[in-house]
Amino acid sequence: MADLFASLIHYPVLDRGGRIVTSAITSLDLHDLARSARTYGLRAVFVVHPIPEQREFARRVIDHWRMEPARNFDSRRIEALETLRIVPDLEQAVAESSELSGSVRPLLVHTSARTAGRMTTRELREKLEAPDAQPAMLLFGTGFGLAPAVMERADIVLDGIRGPGDYNHLSVRAAFAIILDRLRSR
Repeated sequence: MADLFASLIHYPVLDRGGRIVTSAITSLDLHDLARSARTYGLRAVFVVHPIPEQREFARRVIDHWRMEPARNFDSRRIEALETLRIVPDLEQAVAESSELSGSVRPLLVHTSARTAGRMTTRELREKLEAPDAQPAMLLFGTGFGLAPAVMERADIVLDGIRGPGDYNHLSVRAAFAIILDRLRSR
């Protein structure tokens, strides 16, 4: 099975009005994405943020769980948080994931609630399970989704998650877990 990575991108993302903005890192996203990533065997989750103070905030959250008494309170939390890599841009995420995968660049997989994709999660799963599979990196946007420039860099556009009705506004944490389950469950 191919290495699987993810990136939680905070810039460039869209706001409610469709403008390109930078969103803030949240502790809740860090904890929940790390726990899902560890459960489903991702090599790493890259938290992408261009602002140094936001990256430092993320590092402080992770470091808190490395120290007592937090480590003694929940020693498994740091095991999950160790999957996180804090980087300033997608280029560094791609470079680090390539290094972790033996100098093989991962396929970039765009995810979106609003985009009809060219590949289903079932098709992507089959691609990742092939004997000669290339590693892949799932790209998740914060705010109101990834900016068009990120989508243009993607090698694969994944179908969005759809429920039975018209309402479709999952949190990034929920979408992350659903997609990982579809790609990696037993």
